[in-house]
Amino acid sequence: MSAARAHELVESGSAWLLDVREGYEWEAGHAPAAHHIPLSEIEARQHELPEAEQILVICHTGARSRMVTGALNRADYPAANVAGGMDAWEASGAPVARSDGSPGAVV
Repeated sequence: MSAARAHELVESGSAWLLDVREGYEWEAGHAPAAHHIPLSEIEARQHELPEAEQILVICHTGARSRMVTGALNRADYPAANVAGGMDAWEASGAPVARSDGSPGAVV
């Protein structure tokens, strides 16, 4: 799914955005509406995922999120990968912020 379409769905409340990047990447900047569960914690924190809501998975460039999306689909979660990751998200003009609300950066 394109980053622009993902942003539309997240903004409308039609999708749940899951950021699977590492903590330092998240702290530098993330989509304001995203939920953070690093790739290494997905299995242990699977109970935090919505079961009946569209999950959009994002990382830096799309590689990690593609792996997570595949695993979630195999576990019957309605998940889609955000193509191009946070790089594409930012390039599409979608917001990137730090946890305190200040402007963030994709790293």
